[in-house]
Amino acid sequence: MVSKHVEEIYRELGVHLTTLDLANLPPEIFDTKSYDVAPDSFAPFQEAITAAHGLVIVTPEYNGGMPGILKYFIDMLEFPVSFEHRPVCFVGVSKGVWGALRPIEQLQQIYGYRNGYNYPERVFMPGIDKLLDDNGRLKDGSLIDRLKKQAIGYVDFVERIKGVKLRSQS
Repeated sequence: MVSKHVEEIYRELGVHLTTLDLANLPPEIFDTKSYDVAPDSFAPFQEAITAAHGLVIVTPEYNGGMPGILKYFIDMLEFPVSFEHRPVCFVGVSKGVWGALRPIEQLQQIYGYRNGYNYPERVFMPGIDKLLDDNGRLKDGSLIDRLKKQAIGYVDFVERIKGVKLRSQS
């Protein structure tokens, strides 16, 4: 639900993006043989990462860490091309009081290790169950403003680092 808000914000800025939902990973990726050779059905995920000028990661927190599926996904991506010199931005959601601070710090370490460029302005959403209305929409205007501010800054960050124009002309 939060990812949909993030998508809307980037689209309002005129940024083309591709959303990857890890719930849609092909089941065969979980076969142990996939560590040696990723199945063809994983190619769209790899291609989307490789083609991206930057990445926006929206992650929940589970037991003080990132979801295992996110770490597995990172492990399955080609090294070093998937993250090297690629900007990355983080949004964290949790039911607890820290808003996924720990998983984002873990991810920043991983992306730093993989020579990615961590955008420093993170957005944390603690108590996510109280931040959404009955339709799954964020109801806190100041939080939406923080997401917009982050997106504007991140787009500028990516454009400067990658030397590309992300915003479409309207």
